[in-house]
Formats: sequence, structure tokens, C-alpha cells
Amino acid sequence: MTSFARTDTSVLGRWWWTVDRWTLLALGILIAFGMILTLAASPAAGGRIGLEGFHLAKRQLVLIPVAAAILIGVSLLSVKWVRRLAVIGFLGSLVMLLVTLAFGTEIKGAVRWISIAGFSLQPSEFVKPTFAITAAWMFAAGKEEEGFPGISISILLYLMVAALLLAQPDLGQTVVITAVWGGQFFLAGLPLLLVAGLAIAAVGGIIGAYFLLPHVAARIDGFLDPQAGDRYQVNRSLEAFSNGGLFGTGPGEGSVKNLLPDSHSDFIFAVAGEEFGALVCLFIVALFAVVVLRSMLRLWGEHSLFVLLAASGLIFQFGLQALINMGSTLHLMPTKGMTLPFISYGGSSLLALALGMGMLLALTRKRGALEEDR
Repeated sequence: MTSFARTDTSVLGRWWWTVDRWTLLALGILIAFGMILTLAASPAAGGRIGLEGFHLAKRQLVLIPVAAAILIGVSLLSVKWVRRLAVIGFLGSLVMLLVTLAFGTEIKGAVRWISIAGFSLQPSEFVKPTFAITAAWMFAAGKEEEGFPGISISILLYLMVAALLLAQPDLGQTVVITAVWGGQFFLAGLPLLLVAGLAIAAVGGIIGAYFLLPHVAARIDGFLDPQAGDRYQVNRSLEAFSNGGLFGTGPGEGSVKNLLPDSHSDFIFAVAGEEFGALVCLFIVALFAVVVLRSMLRLWGEHSLFVLLAASGLIFQFGLQALINMGSTLHLMPTKGMTLPFISYGGSSLLALALGMGMLLALTRKRGALEEDR
């Protein structure tokens, strides 16, 4: 039973009766799974790099209350303030991308992180949700305000973001942002001729990345040819699912976390498969589906083009990121260093996802016809 009555007109009272509580519950359960799996996988990962057993887990657990506060706090905002927050966040993220290229730390041949007060920040994580909202605003303004060059501005912003990400290089984030932006462009009424042109450009970009970026070529070759490239992590991941079966080996009883360098981040789904089994993994997949499908249902009948485009972009981004991580872990697609939302270790990812899902909950809240928050 909730302590909020339907007649409660306080900020929290109005929020409770207008927010999608099923989506909120699904996100809460995903965060709980993230806490459990971080405790299971992080000690082995920390030990491999000379850290105290639960050092990584403690860092992640400290950020979870912060992420929860961001998610709830942002979900309280009106549509107008979601847009303002996203634009400010997007501009700040662009500045941080430039700073990262100039002063960032190089890890595995890529410059994607910058250290701030001992915290390793990945600005590209914050670009994803804030750019989705900003692009939606430009598309909607271009459609609804005669003479406003919203589409042209959105294209220029996209090219700027893509150029900064490829300079790191970070092809995976570029692909996700491109897919989300392209989907929003299509929903905004992109002509079919331009749809075909973007599709051809996307295929050309992937082919170009294959020939220009050695690590991309290695991952694609390893996916297509079992004898090519380094398949160590993928093979161990598949073995983990085989060992776990339906019900798993039991919490803390898995061995894959001791063998996989990225068991706490990119391959944490394999830890879940081994220790908790296929049934729990299917439940995790169902939680992601609940967030995606419930949010889509909340948009049914939405008359604001901006809300429709912005929320759709955040939904697509969330679902696509989860799909890429789980697909890579199961060897259904080439491996890509991308976190499993709210479950993988990673402070920047956790906070950025909380921001994005908070904005999604705010955009999909029930609003009165006379509410002036657009």
C-alpha cells in the first residue's frame, strides 16, 4: 500500500500517481541484480589488477544511491525542464569530449576516459541520452515551426558528435547514437529516399571501419571465422552458460569470473548465466522488455511530437544497448565493449543510464491536457 492518496497534490503525490510504476519497479529490480552480480564478479576482477577484493564493488555500490536519486529526481521534472536539462547536459558533454581528446587517459588504444577528482569519467555515456533529447527537440521544432532549420541543426550536431567519438575511437557508441538518431529522423518524417541514403552510408561506414580500424576487423573476423582472432572471452562466456544450465551453479560458485578479464563489465551476463542459470537470465531479459514495452505503451496517443521523438530515442537506446551486450556475450554478434544497463560495473554508465531513464519516466508521466509543461 502506498502512503500517497489520489487526492494528494504534493510534488511526490502527483509524481506517484502519474509515473509508470511498473517501469520504475523493473528498473529497481535491474539495479538490484546489478548489485548482486557486481558483488559476485568484482572481487576476481579487482584481484587481477592488484586491488583489494571488494574495492571495485564498493566503488559501484557507493554510486548506486546517487544513481537512484538522479533517476527519481529527474523523473519529477516537467517536459520543459527535461528539455532544458538535456540541452545543458549535451553541451557539457561535448566540452568534456573535447577535453578527453586533449587530456584523457589512453586505455587499449582508445582515449575515452578522463580522470576528475579520482573518478574516471566517460563523457560519451552522457552524450547518448542528452543528444537523443536535443535531437528530438530540433526535429520537432523543424516540423512545427515554419522556417526554423531544426533538421539541419540536428544533422550538424550529429556529425559533430560522430566525429568526436570516432576520433577516440569509439565505433560502438557511434553506432548506437547513429541508430537512435536515424530512428528519430525516420519517426519525424524522413523521406524514404533519404532513408535509403542513410542505410547505404551506414553500411559504407562499417566497411570503412573494418579496413581502417584493426580492432574492428579483428572482432568481425573472430565472429565470422572461429579460427581467426582472439576468441578467448567469447569461448569462456559460452562455457559459462553451458555450466550454469537452467538453475546455475549457485551464488559465488561460478568459475568464469576468475577467467574473464571483463567478467564484471562487458561479460557480466555470463556470470549471471553460470551462477544463476538460464531461467534468471530470461527473467533479466524480461525486465528489459518490460521497460521497453511499457514505455512504448505509455506513448500511445501522445500528441506532442517532441515527447514522442525524445522518449522513443531513449527507449531505443536502452533496448539496443542491452541487446548488443547480451548478443555479444552469447556470440550472436561481434563483441563490443558496451555495458549491460544497470548491471555491468561502470560509474559513468550507471549515472548516465539513471539520467536517461529518469528523463524517460518524466516524459511518459500522465499529463493533463491543460498542463503547460511542454
